[in-house]
Amino acid sequence: MWHAKDVYYLSESTGILAADMGKALLCQFPEISFNMENIPFIRTSEEAHKAIEHILARSTSRYPLVFSTIMNKELIAILDIPDIEFFSICDEYLGRLESILEVKPIRIPGTARHLDDTTMGQRVGAIQYCISHDDGSLMKDYDEAEVILLGVSRSGKTPISVYLATQMGIKVANYPLVAEDLDAYRLPSPIVRNKARAIGLSTDPKTLSFVREKRYKGSKYAKINTCTGELNQANQIFLQYNIPVIVSDGRSIEETATQVAQLLSLKRLPRL
Repeated sequence: MWHAKDVYYLSESTGILAADMGKALLCQFPEISFNMENIPFIRTSEEAHKAIEHILARSTSRYPLVFSTIMNKELIAILDIPDIEFFSICDEYLGRLESILEVKPIRIPGTARHLDDTTMGQRVGAIQYCISHDDGSLMKDYDEAEVILLGVSRSGKTPISVYLATQMGIKVANYPLVAEDLDAYRLPSPIVRNKARAIGLSTDPKTLSFVREKRYKGSKYAKINTCTGELNQANQIFLQYNIPVIVSDGRSIEETATQVAQLLSLKRLPRL
């Protein structure tokens, strides 16, 4: 069994797709250590030869793994050599689709990432909205929000909001449940008015305590009893207003954001 492998992601464009696909596969082998490198914008024979020379010179293990989204057959012929394990992610499926659809593919790199002005405008607008409506700011504008994230302090609202805005082009406001809200078991009217777009975030008290302790060491704010009490109060509020809850503990930001979008049936924009 291999204990370590060198991995390279090759592309005629940014290499994001090659890396995403490769990492999705390699994460199924956690017992192996992977040394990864991205080599983007390979568009000429000279660049392909340089990439191969670089891989063979730098690779510390035999037969490095190479994941490629390159669609130019001449470049693939240069790159697919016996000294590496070459995975042509796009070319194999393009050939099969060409046969099924009975039409030639255009084979232009980066086509999926070419954003039109409207799409880019939507993404920029979502990012601006997210920044302006972080941490309970400008509640008067909540009618424009596609998502309103609710949760106690340090429950992950801001990073999830940023991911939804930057990666999915979704307008997100987030609101921290403070003592006044928790003790009264009441939400502000702009949220109640738009509760159909509200999602509650919760987590494990130990996880919340750990996060708070890193910021305010030894504080009452970070004590496990405080965290437990606030989370219980928040969950009661979510139940009272019939707001769906996502427990983010043990999930990545991407997983939680995706679940938010699914719960509200929101469509994401193409990734950059």
